[in-house]
Amino acid sequence: MNAQSAPIVFIVDDDAGVRAAIQGLLKSVGLRSEAFATPQEFLRGKRSEGPACLVLDVRLPGVSGLEFQRQLSDSGMAIPVIFITGHGDIPMSVKAMKSGAVEFLTKPFRDQDLLDAIQQALERDRVERLKRSETADLQRRYGALTAREREVMRLVTSGMLNKQVASELGTSEITVKVHRGQVMRKMQAGSLAELIRMAEKLETA
Repeated sequence: MNAQSAPIVFIVDDDAGVRAAIQGLLKSVGLRSEAFATPQEFLRGKRSEGPACLVLDVRLPGVSGLEFQRQLSDSGMAIPVIFITGHGDIPMSVKAMKSGAVEFLTKPFRDQDLLDAIQQALERDRVERLKRSETADLQRRYGALTAREREVMRLVTSGMLNKQVASELGTSEITVKVHRGQVMRKMQAGSLAELIRMAEKLETA
């Protein structure tokens, strides 16, 4: 695994002591990290190709951590967030969790609690990255189909038999079989059941 694809933890906290303490903790368990004093610094940094998460202080100068989380979400930057705060309150933590935060930790917190939350966040990001990669791959394959092959795929995966598809499209059953074979090959589907699962993933993408 190269450095770019290794897991990394980003830390945004305006307290240099907190940044240093968290980085020291992560280094002790072999995790890479990068720390920033402001959200703006984080946004200017280079994104990781591997699983990542963000340890974010709720109260930052200029913009709150919750507001920054919303900005990240709105801009399509999908990264799991762990909030840390010295001023935790229930409504704030509920709002953070509803917005998709992995954890909301109030200082002082146990090192193990933070490490557990980070491992959970990195695993969530790894799974999400894999899903996005698989979906992008499916969309590339689907993009290689002709308009008629897409029609055949839509009808076949809806449960129609070849002769029903032929009737629907006003063509012969043999022609439908040829198109269906092309769809299976281009989509790299080993069975109709697999093609149906692919169609469902494309619909929800």
